[in-house]
Amino acid sequence: MEAVQGAGVVVTGAGGGIGAALARRFAAEGARVVVNDLDAGKAKAVAEETGAIAVPGDASAIVAEAQDALGGTVDVYCANAGLGSGGSEAAPERVWELAWDVNVMAHVRAANQLIPGWLERGSGRFVSTVSAAGLLTMVGAAPYSVTKHGAYAFAEWLSLTYRHRGLKVHAICPQGVRTDMLASTGSAGDLVLVPTAIEPEDVADALFAGIEEDRFLILPHPEVADYYRARAADPDRWLTNMNHIQQKWEADGR
Repeated sequence: MEAVQGAGVVVTGAGGGIGAALARRFAAEGARVVVNDLDAGKAKAVAEETGAIAVPGDASAIVAEAQDALGGTVDVYCANAGLGSGGSEAAPERVWELAWDVNVMAHVRAANQLIPGWLERGSGRFVSTVSAAGLLTMVGAAPYSVTKHGAYAFAEWLSLTYRHRGLKVHAICPQGVRTDMLASTGSAGDLVLVPTAIEPEDVADALFAGIEEDRFLILPHPEVADYYRARAADPDRWLTNMNHIQQKWEADGR
């Protein structure tokens, strides 16, 4: 793809799952890729497989090192690292803090470092791995749902604020994807996500289709668009339907 061939690309949380699939696809399309993950061994393994460069560590703190590894320029930044934090309003504050830090503030910190340079040269691409939970919600996972709403709102804000200055923004919002995060969602994920779960490579395909079509919102599960419309058109009906799912989850012995 011409839009990414030769581009300097950073993918956070790329030691497995969606991030690894994105790194592989960008590398296959001719990009120069930095693979980031907290797990240095996983980052190195994906980097060796794809001919990329491993830059392990906290996704919030690797932008400068990734820039150096790519010769000083990041063209595409994939803010993919995330936490699938479950729980209710009673989840410990530390759980809320970590979810907010990883799912939202890591995106803000990266954008803060990258956007001045992108605006100066008139181009740059920010890819935010959000979730359908950021458009809708997820039963049994208040910290995840709330912070993914925040991640989506930030990506939306970046797009409306800077698109006339050359910044491209994409928000990827899948439902279930067969990753370790899906496996960690337990009975709620089994009920809501597993039946329609897709492979990480399907998410990468959806992103690249969206890049070609210059679309902000990337929906690897196209039916999410219908759910999103229904939510906006009649919030009370939509909430009632979601509450029925909540009740089923409770009846099944959550």
